[in-house]
Amino acid sequence: MIIRNIIRGSFFSIFLVAALFSATVPMAASADHNGNTAQQFIEGLADEAIGALTDENAAREGKIERFRNLLDHNFNVPLIGKWVMGRHWRAASDVEKDEYMHLFEDLIVITYVDRFDQYSGEKINVVNTIMDPGKDAIVYSELVRPGGDGVIRVDWRVRQNGDNYKIVDVYVEGISMGQTQRSEFASVIKQKGGTIEGLLKVLRTKVSTLKQAEK
Repeated sequence: MIIRNIIRGSFFSIFLVAALFSATVPMAASADHNGNTAQQFIEGLADEAIGALTDENAAREGKIERFRNLLDHNFNVPLIGKWVMGRHWRAASDVEKDEYMHLFEDLIVITYVDRFDQYSGEKINVVNTIMDPGKDAIVYSELVRPGGDGVIRVDWRVRQNGDNYKIVDVYVEGISMGQTQRSEFASVIKQKGGTIEGLLKVLRTKVSTLKQAEK
């Protein structure tokens, strides 16, 4: 039940949305110092994700590797992983931090790689981009389901990382997926006696189970 709650409604679920892009609006302003925009970054992720992860002829292992590369290239996984652990990050040993980050990424990749097969033509329409103070920008968009079956608001917080942008949080209908995941991890740690090892044990079990299911 604990790990199912981690997956359902958590930050992990939004990674699936990253493969459903198809932007249909003109470029907005807000250029960075290289002339690229946060909106271009989100729009550009569309072709990369759909092309890499919905190829019916690609082997599953190849899709896993493509998804891992897509994740690492477009999401600031270390920052996200550290933030969702919250105050517990400071209490973790270097060994625990290292294992946690590997498990965090493995769980995302292994859980969601097969779900890209469910892509059925959903589209993301980018509607606006607003620069925050500093290096962040918020890209506002709408997820449009096939057949006009409802619209979901999805906003993307992106941050400059050198000459590139990376996603650091996603908001679905105004709710931060990062904050949701942070609360859920904190709940798991509390239920497991307040130890980082308790969370690691839950993550180890889930990753191991998913890897066995691959075979």
